[in-house]
Amino acid sequence: MSPRPALTPPDEGLAIGVQPSPPAADTRALHQLQRALGRGERPFLGLPDHLGQVMVELAPLLGLFDDRQGGPYDETCFDDAARAYEKAVLTYFAALAGASLDEAHGYVAASPREALLHGLVLARRGLPEPSVYVSEQAHYDVVRACELLGMNVVRVQALPDGSMDPDDLRLQTRLRCGAGALVVATCGTPLRGAIDNVAELRSSAASFGPVHVHVDASAGGLAAAHSNQVPPWSLAHGAHSITLSGHPLLGLPVPVSISLIRHKQDSPTALGPVPGRLAVGARSGLGALLLWTRLRSLGRAGVAAMVARCQDVASYALERFEAAGVAPQRFPGSLTVTFERPSRWVVEKWRLHCIGDLARITATGPMTHTAVDGLATDLVAARQGVAA
Repeated sequence: MSPRPALTPPDEGLAIGVQPSPPAADTRALHQLQRALGRGERPFLGLPDHLGQVMVELAPLLGLFDDRQGGPYDETCFDDAARAYEKAVLTYFAALAGASLDEAHGYVAASPREALLHGLVLARRGLPEPSVYVSEQAHYDVVRACELLGMNVVRVQALPDGSMDPDDLRLQTRLRCGAGALVVATCGTPLRGAIDNVAELRSSAASFGPVHVHVDASAGGLAAAHSNQVPPWSLAHGAHSITLSGHPLLGLPVPVSISLIRHKQDSPTALGPVPGRLAVGARSGLGALLLWTRLRSLGRAGVAAMVARCQDVASYALERFEAAGVAPQRFPGSLTVTFERPSRWVVEKWRLHCIGDLARITATGPMTHTAVDGLATDLVAARQGVAA
């Protein structure tokens, strides 16, 4: 057994002492931290890095306290008037996912993992003894959520483009015929941005028993819904429940996620003492207010235009990286472009996300044609052995 690593002591200047610290000095230190992490110090092509453009409209919301009990449709003794904003957000995302609130209900969760857990909890109620079928390209949060819930995970092979292989899913479900299949499809895989074909996966799994298809669309839902050729990814294509997220692309300062499930898939049985259908108790209403404010400022047309701009930049990156000789790949309509992992100095300069021998960029936030040109120039230099 390897020895436990020693804990690194905190910076003495950041220690929380017995007496209050000078607030002016702490404020200056936080402003310095903000500038150091800001986009002006060094390029950053990850998610998100464009918060400055939305902070003016969102800052007043930080002065609110909204401790919410139950779901947005539950009757409560005290109505803080903020539930109406959450319902408006849910109506917007339900329409993106191909449903109305007459067909599906949900809530605004504090994070994609919370929304995923909620979706899995509700999904397994209608199945006898389900295994969870997860693509080898799915986000690690899916496997982690299943571990937390004590559910059996079956890994399914992926096709060369990164999407789940329907034929392998059919084989895996046949081996466990009759036990019930909870299939977690992905819209926007972490590495390649691939989108699983929900219609094909549901058909493959349904051949050997009851099936529930949950879609983890936290990474790619907004882009998929606004693509010129919409892929089969949503409730409209046969999914029973879905997890969406808007904070990376919309530039929110905190994670926010949406959980939606078709009414006919939701058992009326409540989860113990928790009111309504939610798998959580008290929750903050801030995320819903942040989403509503940002979406209202853009409008549906503004969101569509933003997605189109990001897709255009991703297409441009594919062309530039091909010219740079780094073998880029992009799933149709995706904002993600993967390519050969470059030298360490390029990775550190651009803060690239890397898995194995591949690196990726996601065309959102500060990703512009100019930024792509700068990265492409460095990729060429790295291949020629030029140091930074």
